[in-house]
Amino acid sequence: MTDQSQGGIISTSSGHATAQKRVWFERKELELILRVYGRLVAEGECRDYAIGAFGDHALFHMFRRASEAPTWIVEKRPELARRQGAFSVSNNTGQILKRGQELEQVLRVFEKKRFNVVD
Repeated sequence: MTDQSQGGIISTSSGHATAQKRVWFERKELELILRVYGRLVAEGECRDYAIGAFGDHALFHMFRRASEAPTWIVEKRPELARRQGAFSVSNNTGQILKRGQELEQVLRVFEKKRFNVVD
């Protein structure tokens, strides 16, 4: 079995091609994420994003600058839906900031005021 990852096609030894199954964000989920991303762009917190779809999860990376590592990552893992929740938001160090069953509830982590250092 060989994997042709660019087109999402798996070619079997018998020569039959089958589509590789991947996890994607649904339209409603993507709209929620893009609404938060748009607000962060307006605030100057983000300037770029990237979306990834894999066999067991989907990722939405938000970048402060395109040349840096992602500042925040929104992740969808359907296999965790019954246990910890399918959705999570983590920061650039990998620390999970919020996890849950509902994406809208998880994205509320961006609504909270951030702590600032006061002299």
